[in-house]
Amino acid sequence: MCGIVGYIGYREAYPIVIKGLKRLEYRGYDSAGVMTYDGNTISVCKTKGKVADLEAKADKECNAGSIGIGHTRWATHGVPNDVNSHPHVSNSGNLVIIHNGIIENYAPLKEELIKRGYVFHSDTDTEVLVNLIEEIQKKENIKLGKAVQLALNQVVGAYAIAVFDTKKPDEIVAARLGSPLAIGVGEGEYFIASDASPFIEYTANAVYLEDGEVAIIKRDKPLKIRKINTDAPVDTYIQELQMNLEQIEKGGYDHFMLKEIYEQPNVIKDTYRGRLLADKGIVQMSGIEDNLEKFVNANRIIIIACGTSWHAGLVAEYIFEEFARINVEVEYASEFRYRNPIINSNDVVIAISQSGETADTMAAIKLAKAAGAFVFGVCNVVGSSISRESHAGAYTHAGPEIGVASTKAFTTQITVLTMIALRLAKAKGTLSHSDFHRYLLELELIPEKVKEALETTNAIAEEIALTFKEVSNCLYLGRGYNFPVALEGALKLKEISYIHAEGYPAAEMKHGPIALIDEHMPVIVVAPIQGHYDKIVSNIQEIKSRSGRIIAIVTKGDTEVRKLADYVIEIPETSDALSPLITTIPLQLLSYHIAVLRGCNVDQPRNLAKSVTVE
Repeated sequence: MCGIVGYIGYREAYPIVIKGLKRLEYRGYDSAGVMTYDGNTISVCKTKGKVADLEAKADKECNAGSIGIGHTRWATHGVPNDVNSHPHVSNSGNLVIIHNGIIENYAPLKEELIKRGYVFHSDTDTEVLVNLIEEIQKKENIKLGKAVQLALNQVVGAYAIAVFDTKKPDEIVAARLGSPLAIGVGEGEYFIASDASPFIEYTANAVYLEDGEVAIIKRDKPLKIRKINTDAPVDTYIQELQMNLEQIEKGGYDHFMLKEIYEQPNVIKDTYRGRLLADKGIVQMSGIEDNLEKFVNANRIIIIACGTSWHAGLVAEYIFEEFARINVEVEYASEFRYRNPIINSNDVVIAISQSGETADTMAAIKLAKAAGAFVFGVCNVVGSSISRESHAGAYTHAGPEIGVASTKAFTTQITVLTMIALRLAKAKGTLSHSDFHRYLLELELIPEKVKEALETTNAIAEEIALTFKEVSNCLYLGRGYNFPVALEGALKLKEISYIHAEGYPAAEMKHGPIALIDEHMPVIVVAPIQGHYDKIVSNIQEIKSRSGRIIAIVTKGDTEVRKLADYVIEIPETSDALSPLITTIPLQLLSYHIAVLRGCNVDQPRNLAKSVTVE
């Protein structure tokens, strides 16, 4: 989950690397480091803490260089401290490496290297890898690129790496397996990064390394890519980037998370733009149209995802089963891949991931493909690993999501999945023509209703946050389509405010959680007028009779719940199936305001990282 940046060219490397690390800090922020080389001297500076801490130190210690590599870390092997920070230097001092991922067999490799006289200063698997490369280089008397290839054939695990050798001062060697790596291609210069955001203002051209590839990156020379295992050359495919600098800046908001919450009306519209033509009764996506028969004839749909994407999958389960009348199972990708699941060739597997790089979801995709299932990816990042590994797919159009706690990815994923369900229902004839057309019209209106919800609920959410910012526990309840919204609301509060919160189906409250309810326990109830309204009113009465403090999300004009709740947040009315796109808005805002009032780092919550590329 770490972020890596590299530069080789005619500019000063240090400012490019530092700026790039700041943009990748969402991937990890336990510690950071940088190496620069000015043609004579290597400068290495690293420290525990954030990139700002590194910058304060490195401004005095690092040369500008024309070659540089940098790293922002999410700790796996070894606690976050100065020594365990990257870059790591080989025993000779000639090789320098940065690494995202995990080398699973580092322990036996380390033992063997110690026997050969190598000394280790950190607890990391990465220091083992750089010394393994050096040992192979010396033993075989070969160049850096070949030594990297041979070393990587000995390791087990996942990695994206960049390696520099003082004896090859115009070259960086990069490789990937299971962790993303992009190479920006400029005029007489190259950029290396975990995603394209560090180099977007310098070039619109990028090469995304595939798993099992190594790149030899030389100043003023064509890029060379080879297969790690076979040494076979790979044709270089340059893609044009689909993002701009404005998308990765805060745009006047205090936090990326708040900016991304407020972007939801636009990104939901962007996600269905060109795919949904409500006035013509059309919903279409090329990935579905080209494979419609597989969906129509599928025995079942299996949705695999992690975290917030899993919650979007749970919403989709209700939508697919109601609209298209097909059996749906929603699985944690991390469990699915390890429990020997039953997968058939007539199953459709939908894999959901914001980043398109989630390690457990990638592994689950490979398992499903090996069993003969058709895999359809839903992700946000063009050219990501999941988009390439899937048989077909559909992109959301959320734009870059920098805040670690996902918001706009959730609503755009639900938007894509709803369109798929509607298209499938039309093909199967499981929705009447009038219902199909009604849902298209309602989905088209969602951006305006989300905008209204943002305008009317933000101040109320902030007021409620003032009352509940010091609580220790919260309970979130919802029924039907809004049970997953309760789960997502609880996750948001946990992630950014560090308050313990749990989401439950409202009817399950009586089967245990009701024991927790007293005058100190806030209970957030998602209770729109559509759906199981009478039942959830009964659940609220049960909470009230036990002195629970009730915060209710209700449809505008509600009277029944208002009589019982301590606090009410009104939202615009829509159909039950589409309500999660709106009910989630006040929960995002409530979590945000509580976290801000508690003095938490909203965009970079402790112990978390945005793109989970390790198991």
